[in-house]
Amino acid sequence: MSLDQTRRPRRARGFTLIEVLVALGIVATALIAGFQASSALTRNAQRQSNLLLGHLCAENELVKARLSKQMPGVGDNLIACEQGGRSFNVNLSVRPTPNPSFRRMDAQVLDGDIPVLNLSTVIGRY
Repeated sequence: MSLDQTRRPRRARGFTLIEVLVALGIVATALIAGFQASSALTRNAQRQSNLLLGHLCAENELVKARLSKQMPGVGDNLIACEQGGRSFNVNLSVRPTPNPSFRRMDAQVLDGDIPVLNLSTVIGRY
């Protein structure tokens, strides 16, 4: 063995600070992407729930008008609707059509001030 080989210090094993910081940056980026994806899924599930409950409210009001066997009066009406433990408002709007035997009925469902859904139908004389 030569003298140069015995005096050469062994190289330390492990990670350098730069390698650790790069790894932490990669992990942080992956965690942020995962958080954004899960929050998007949560928002979409809430929107889906709002649409379903809002559709039930609007459809109930339109069917109620059809089953009344009376021509609805022209004008606007705000109706409270409770579905699935949530409170919605249904803004019913009845408008005349060119044919006097028919009326257009629009139901806009609101969650507070936020529009959720719009449904329309035509109701005729019976």
